[in-house]
Amino acid sequence: MPETLCETAATRPQRAFGRGRLVAKSAGGRTRLEEFYQEGCAKLRLPTMFDGSMEAVLINSSGGLTGGDVMDWRFAAGAGTDLTLTTQACEKIYKASAGTTSVTTTIRAGAGSRIHWLPQETILFDRASMTRSLDVDLAADAEFLAVEAVLLGRAAMGERMRNGLFLDRWRIVKGGTLLHAENMRLSGDVDALTRRAFSLGGHVAFATLLLTADGCEQHIKGMRERLQSAAETGSGGVSHVVVGGQEKLVARIVAKDGFTLRKILVPMISHLRKSGSVPKVWSL
Repeated sequence: MPETLCETAATRPQRAFGRGRLVAKSAGGRTRLEEFYQEGCAKLRLPTMFDGSMEAVLINSSGGLTGGDVMDWRFAAGAGTDLTLTTQACEKIYKASAGTTSVTTTIRAGAGSRIHWLPQETILFDRASMTRSLDVDLAADAEFLAVEAVLLGRAAMGERMRNGLFLDRWRIVKGGTLLHAENMRLSGDVDALTRRAFSLGGHVAFATLLLTADGCEQHIKGMRERLQSAAETGSGGVSHVVVGGQEKLVARIVAKDGFTLRKILVPMISHLRKSGSVPKVWSL
Protein backbone atom coordinates (compact mmCIF):
# COMPACT_ATOMS: atom_id res chain seq x y z
CA MET A 1 0.00 0.00 0.00
CA PRO A 2 1.41 3.47 -0.83
CA GLU A 3 2.76 5.41 2.13
CA THR A 4 0.19 8.20 1.74
CA LEU A 5 -2.66 5.68 1.97
CA CYS A 6 -1.10 4.11 5.06
CA GLU A 7 -0.94 7.48 6.73
CA THR A 8 -4.57 8.22 5.82
CA ALA A 9 -5.78 4.93 7.26
CA ALA A 10 -3.70 5.39 10.39
CA THR A 11 -5.01 8.85 11.15
CA ARG A 12 -8.64 8.36 10.17
CA PRO A 13 -10.68 8.57 13.42
CA GLN A 14 -12.90 5.63 14.30
CA ARG A 15 -16.61 6.50 14.37
CA ALA A 16 -19.43 4.81 16.23
CA PHE A 17 -22.47 3.64 14.29
CA GLY A 18 -25.62 2.02 15.61
CA ARG A 19 -29.04 1.13 14.30
CA GLY A 20 -31.83 -0.46 16.34
CA ARG A 21 -35.38 -1.39 15.41
CA LEU A 22 -38.23 -2.89 17.43
CA VAL A 23 -41.83 -3.62 16.45
CA ALA A 24 -44.35 -4.66 19.09
CA LYS A 25 -47.66 -6.44 18.57
CA SER A 26 -50.59 -7.42 20.77
CA ALA A 27 -51.18 -11.14 21.29
CA GLY A 28 -53.08 -12.95 24.02
CA GLY A 29 -53.69 -9.74 25.94
CA ARG A 30 -49.97 -8.97 26.17
CA THR A 31 -47.52 -6.80 24.24
CA ARG A 32 -45.11 -9.10 22.44
CA LEU A 33 -42.16 -8.82 20.10
CA GLU A 34 -42.81 -8.93 16.36
CA GLU A 35 -39.55 -7.56 14.92
CA PHE A 36 -36.16 -7.03 16.52
CA TYR A 37 -32.97 -5.73 14.91
CA GLN A 38 -29.73 -4.29 16.25
CA GLU A 39 -26.54 -3.30 14.48
CA GLY A 40 -23.24 -1.79 15.53
CA CYS A 41 -23.17 -0.13 18.96
CA ALA A 42 -26.97 0.05 19.23
CA LYS A 43 -28.29 -2.63 21.58
CA LEU A 44 -31.79 -3.35 22.90
CA ARG A 45 -32.69 -5.29 26.02
CA LEU A 46 -36.18 -6.33 27.11
CA PRO A 47 -36.61 -6.73 30.88
CA THR A 48 -39.27 -9.19 32.04
CA MET A 49 -42.57 -7.43 32.68
CA PHE A 50 -45.46 -8.92 34.65
CA ASP A 51 -48.33 -6.63 33.68
CA GLY A 52 -48.69 -7.41 29.99
CA SER A 53 -46.70 -4.36 28.84
CA MET A 54 -43.26 -4.26 27.22
CA GLU A 55 -40.23 -2.22 28.20
CA ALA A 56 -37.21 -1.80 25.94
CA VAL A 57 -33.88 -0.46 27.20
CA LEU A 58 -31.70 1.28 24.62
CA ILE A 59 -27.95 0.85 25.04
CA ASN A 60 -25.08 2.57 23.28
CA SER A 61 -22.23 0.10 23.76
CA SER A 62 -19.64 2.64 22.56
CA GLY A 63 -19.97 4.40 25.92
CA GLY A 64 -20.61 7.88 24.53
CA LEU A 65 -20.79 9.83 21.29
CA THR A 66 -18.63 12.42 19.57
CA GLY A 67 -18.36 14.17 16.22
CA GLY A 68 -19.25 11.93 13.28
CA ASP A 69 -20.97 9.21 15.33
CA VAL A 70 -24.41 8.12 14.14
CA MET A 71 -27.28 6.47 16.05
CA ASP A 72 -30.60 5.57 14.41
CA TRP A 73 -33.51 4.19 16.45
CA ARG A 74 -36.85 3.05 14.97
CA PHE A 75 -39.85 1.77 16.92
CA ALA A 76 -43.40 0.77 16.10
CA ALA A 77 -46.17 -0.08 18.56
CA GLY A 78 -48.96 -2.06 16.97
CA ALA A 79 -52.66 -1.65 17.73
CA GLY A 80 -53.52 -2.18 21.38
CA THR A 81 -49.92 -2.43 22.59
CA ASP A 82 -48.28 -0.89 25.67
CA LEU A 83 -44.61 -0.05 25.10
CA THR A 84 -42.13 1.95 27.20
CA LEU A 85 -38.76 2.98 25.75
CA THR A 86 -35.92 4.12 27.98
CA THR A 87 -32.11 4.16 28.08
CA GLN A 88 -29.64 2.28 30.23
CA ALA A 89 -27.85 5.47 31.29
CA CYS A 90 -27.41 9.13 30.43
CA GLU A 91 -26.11 9.61 26.89
CA LYS A 92 -22.79 11.50 26.97
CA ILE A 93 -21.88 13.73 24.03
CA TYR A 94 -18.16 14.49 24.16
CA LYS A 95 -16.01 17.19 22.61
CA ALA A 96 -15.98 16.90 18.82
CA SER A 97 -12.67 17.34 17.04
CA ALA A 98 -14.51 17.16 13.70
CA GLY A 99 -18.00 16.43 12.47
CA THR A 100 -21.31 16.34 14.34
CA THR A 101 -23.02 13.59 16.31
CA SER A 102 -26.33 12.53 14.72
CA VAL A 103 -29.07 10.81 16.72
CA THR A 104 -32.44 10.10 15.08
CA THR A 105 -35.48 8.47 16.65
CA THR A 106 -38.60 7.45 14.72
CA ILE A 107 -41.73 6.18 16.48
CA ARG A 108 -44.99 4.85 15.06
CA ALA A 109 -48.02 4.01 17.22
CA GLY A 110 -51.13 2.12 16.10
CA ALA A 111 -54.77 2.39 17.15
CA GLY A 112 -55.39 2.22 20.89
CA SER A 113 -51.70 1.88 21.68
CA ARG A 114 -49.80 3.43 24.56
CA ILE A 115 -46.15 4.36 24.02
CA HIS A 116 -43.87 6.19 26.45
CA TRP A 117 -40.53 7.62 25.30
CA LEU A 118 -38.54 8.09 28.53
CA PRO A 119 -34.78 8.24 27.86
CA GLN A 120 -32.49 9.40 30.63
CA GLU A 121 -30.69 12.73 30.36
CA THR A 122 -28.35 13.74 27.54
CA ILE A 123 -25.12 15.30 28.86
CA LEU A 124 -23.40 17.78 26.52
CA PHE A 125 -19.74 18.39 27.31
CA ASP A 126 -17.85 21.51 26.32
CA ARG A 127 -17.36 21.76 22.53
CA ALA A 128 -19.80 18.95 21.86
CA SER A 129 -21.57 19.03 18.50
CA MET A 130 -24.88 17.21 18.15
CA THR A 131 -28.00 17.12 16.00
CA ARG A 132 -30.99 15.16 17.27
CA SER A 133 -34.46 14.49 15.88
CA LEU A 134 -37.64 12.88 17.17
CA ASP A 135 -40.28 11.99 14.55
CA VAL A 136 -43.53 10.48 15.83
CA ASP A 137 -46.62 9.34 13.91
CA LEU A 138 -49.58 8.39 16.14
CA ALA A 139 -53.00 6.94 15.51
CA ALA A 140 -55.81 9.31 16.49
CA ASP A 141 -56.53 7.44 19.75
CA ALA A 142 -52.96 6.52 20.72
CA GLU A 143 -51.39 7.77 23.96
CA PHE A 144 -47.88 9.20 23.79
CA LEU A 145 -45.72 10.45 26.66
CA ALA A 146 -42.25 11.82 25.96
CA VAL A 147 -39.45 13.44 27.90
CA GLU A 148 -36.13 14.85 26.71
CA ALA A 149 -33.78 16.21 29.35
CA VAL A 150 -30.45 17.92 28.67
CA LEU A 151 -27.55 18.78 30.96
CA LEU A 152 -24.95 21.32 29.84
CA GLY A 153 -22.06 19.59 31.54
CA ARG A 154 -21.95 18.01 35.00
CA ALA A 155 -22.29 20.69 37.66
CA ALA A 156 -21.01 18.40 40.42
CA MET A 157 -17.73 18.03 38.49
CA GLY A 158 -17.44 21.77 37.85
CA GLU A 159 -18.15 21.27 34.15
CA ARG A 160 -20.17 23.46 31.84
CA MET A 161 -20.78 23.46 28.10
CA ARG A 162 -19.28 26.80 27.09
CA ASN A 163 -19.05 26.39 23.33
CA GLY A 164 -20.49 23.93 20.86
CA LEU A 165 -23.60 23.02 18.91
CA PHE A 166 -26.90 21.42 19.87
CA LEU A 167 -29.76 21.15 17.39
CA ASP A 168 -32.97 19.43 18.52
CA ARG A 169 -35.96 18.84 16.25
CA TRP A 170 -39.39 17.41 17.20
CA ARG A 171 -42.25 16.54 14.86
CA ILE A 172 -45.30 14.78 16.31
CA VAL A 173 -48.22 13.90 14.06
CA LYS A 174 -51.45 12.47 15.49
CA GLY A 175 -54.37 11.26 13.43
CA GLY A 176 -52.79 12.87 10.38
CA THR A 177 -52.55 16.30 12.08
CA LEU A 178 -49.26 17.97 12.97
CA LEU A 179 -49.74 18.25 16.73
CA HIS A 180 -46.33 19.45 17.86
CA ALA A 181 -43.30 20.92 16.10
CA GLU A 182 -40.25 22.58 17.59
CA ASN A 183 -36.64 23.33 16.74
CA MET A 184 -33.99 24.27 19.29
CA ARG A 185 -30.55 25.60 18.45
CA LEU A 186 -27.72 26.32 20.86
CA SER A 187 -24.53 27.25 19.04
CA GLY A 188 -21.33 29.23 19.34
CA ASP A 189 -20.92 30.80 22.76
CA VAL A 190 -23.48 28.56 24.49
CA ASP A 191 -22.45 29.72 27.96
CA ALA A 192 -23.26 33.38 27.23
CA LEU A 193 -26.49 32.46 25.45
CA THR A 194 -27.85 30.29 28.26
CA ARG A 195 -27.04 32.86 30.94
CA ARG A 196 -29.50 35.32 29.41
CA ALA A 197 -32.88 35.68 31.08
CA PHE A 198 -34.84 34.91 27.91
CA SER A 199 -33.13 31.51 27.53
CA LEU A 200 -32.11 29.46 30.60
CA GLY A 201 -31.27 32.28 32.99
CA GLY A 202 -28.00 30.61 33.98
CA HIS A 203 -29.49 27.16 34.55
CA VAL A 204 -27.60 24.23 33.07
CA ALA A 205 -30.35 21.58 33.14
CA PHE A 206 -33.62 21.67 31.21
CA ALA A 207 -36.33 19.34 29.95
CA THR A 208 -39.45 19.14 27.84
CA LEU A 209 -42.24 16.80 28.91
CA LEU A 210 -45.15 16.13 26.53
CA LEU A 211 -48.31 14.06 26.83
CA THR A 212 -51.00 13.55 24.23
CA ALA A 213 -53.98 11.48 25.34
CA ASP A 214 -57.71 11.87 25.85
CA GLY A 215 -58.40 14.05 28.88
CA CYS A 216 -54.82 15.21 29.39
CA GLU A 217 -56.13 18.63 30.43
CA GLN A 218 -57.04 17.13 33.81
CA HIS A 219 -53.33 16.87 34.65
CA ILE A 220 -52.64 20.62 34.48
CA LYS A 221 -53.38 21.33 38.14
CA GLY A 222 -51.28 18.44 39.45
CA MET A 223 -48.36 19.31 37.19
CA ARG A 224 -48.39 22.97 38.17
CA GLU A 225 -48.54 22.06 41.85
CA ARG A 226 -45.42 19.92 41.43
CA LEU A 227 -43.62 22.76 39.68
CA GLN A 228 -44.68 25.21 42.38
CA SER A 229 -43.30 22.96 45.11
CA ALA A 230 -39.92 23.04 43.33
CA ALA A 231 -39.90 26.81 42.78
CA GLU A 232 -36.82 27.37 44.96
CA THR A 233 -34.58 25.07 42.90
CA GLY A 234 -36.11 25.21 39.44
CA SER A 235 -38.83 26.78 37.37
CA GLY A 236 -40.99 26.12 34.37
CA GLY A 237 -44.50 26.13 33.02
CA VAL A 238 -47.29 23.83 31.87
CA SER A 239 -49.65 24.45 28.98
CA HIS A 240 -52.56 22.64 27.34
CA VAL A 241 -53.26 23.06 23.63
CA VAL A 242 -55.81 21.60 21.22
CA VAL A 243 -54.78 21.31 17.56
CA GLY A 244 -57.20 19.96 14.98
CA GLY A 245 -59.23 18.19 17.62
CA GLN A 246 -56.15 16.58 19.20
CA GLU A 247 -54.86 17.74 22.57
CA LYS A 248 -51.45 17.91 24.17
CA LEU A 249 -49.98 18.86 27.52
CA VAL A 250 -46.49 20.38 27.44
CA ALA A 251 -44.23 21.15 30.41
CA ARG A 252 -40.94 23.07 30.22
CA ILE A 253 -38.59 22.79 33.18
CA VAL A 254 -35.22 24.36 34.01
CA ALA A 255 -33.03 23.66 37.04
CA LYS A 256 -29.63 24.51 38.45
CA ASP A 257 -28.21 21.00 37.94
CA GLY A 258 -29.12 17.49 36.83
CA PHE A 259 -29.90 16.17 40.30
CA THR A 260 -32.38 18.97 40.92
CA LEU A 261 -33.95 18.49 37.50
CA ARG A 262 -34.47 14.80 38.14
CA LYS A 263 -36.12 15.50 41.50
CA ILE A 264 -38.64 17.66 39.63
CA LEU A 265 -39.08 15.37 36.64
CA VAL A 266 -39.60 12.02 38.34
CA PRO A 267 -42.77 13.01 40.27
CA MET A 268 -44.18 14.69 37.17
CA ILE A 269 -43.59 11.63 35.00
CA SER A 270 -45.04 9.38 37.67
CA HIS A 271 -48.13 11.60 37.84
CA LEU A 272 -48.65 11.39 34.08
CA ARG A 273 -48.16 7.62 34.21
CA LYS A 274 -51.09 7.48 36.66
CA SER A 275 -48.84 6.95 39.70
CA GLY A 276 -46.72 4.43 37.83
CA SER A 277 -43.00 4.69 38.52
CA VAL A 278 -40.31 5.67 36.05
CA PRO A 279 -38.41 2.73 34.51
CA LYS A 280 -36.24 0.92 37.06
CA VAL A 281 -33.01 1.70 35.19
CA TRP A 282 -33.51 5.35 36.15
CA SER A 283 -32.61 4.48 39.75
CA LEU A 284 -29.56 2.32 39.06
